[in-house]
Amino acid sequence: MSDNFEALRSLLPRFAEGIGVTLQLSIGGMILAFLIATSLGLAVRVPNTIVRGIARTVIEVFRGTSLLVQLFLFFYVAPVLFPGLFRGDVYLTGLVTGILALGLNYGAYGADVVRGAIEAVPRGQWEASVALSLSPRRRLFRIIWPQAWAIMIPSLANLGIMLIKGTAVSYVILMHDITFFSNMLRQRTNDTFFSFGFGMLIYLVIALLLVLVATIAESRAKHRLGDESRLRRLFRLRPASAKVGV
Repeated sequence: MSDNFEALRSLLPRFAEGIGVTLQLSIGGMILAFLIATSLGLAVRVPNTIVRGIARTVIEVFRGTSLLVQLFLFFYVAPVLFPGLFRGDVYLTGLVTGILALGLNYGAYGADVVRGAIEAVPRGQWEASVALSLSPRRRLFRIIWPQAWAIMIPSLANLGIMLIKGTAVSYVILMHDITFFSNMLRQRTNDTFFSFGFGMLIYLVIALLLVLVATIAESRAKHRLGDESRLRRLFRLRPASAKVGV
């Protein structure tokens, strides 16, 4: 076991590089996924049949095909289509195509989260915004979106955690991420449980940090709507229904 820890100690600087690559893929993928999810989630609700059809096609294509296949497709096709953009840089090619594949794949899943959250806003809120003579744009972003945002945060956070775990397959496009160095540690120690267990622990810490950020964001969103903070409910000493004194 001491040999395992010695090998781990020698690879810690490389693991720091792997964490950086994983974070780049995760953050870039989440930003792109959110933009795509919002765009497609709004597009599937517009009256125009053509726009709805295009949005639904994009959603089904990227949601219904394998992330691994999409990674290979973008990694080998993108440099051919845009040779001047990548210029033979394998790391840049892997990073850009990894973010693109992750963003499109999880953005397609997130589109239905956005659409469902918007449709979950009570009908009375829509009618009230119409009664105030607000334009469709102001109606959406001043009245509907803040309420839908509070609803969609937990589901988007779940997709974010799945995206972080999805970065593990990026080693197939030559990205030196956490999984790549976990496998390198396994080769040095010949101990699969120790090596990938350490990698799993790193993924867990990153996911827990995302959960914390999402919980704070949800609490702030609900506080602005007059709802009680989720953090306050989480650390409450007694149930909300409990009565004080007799």
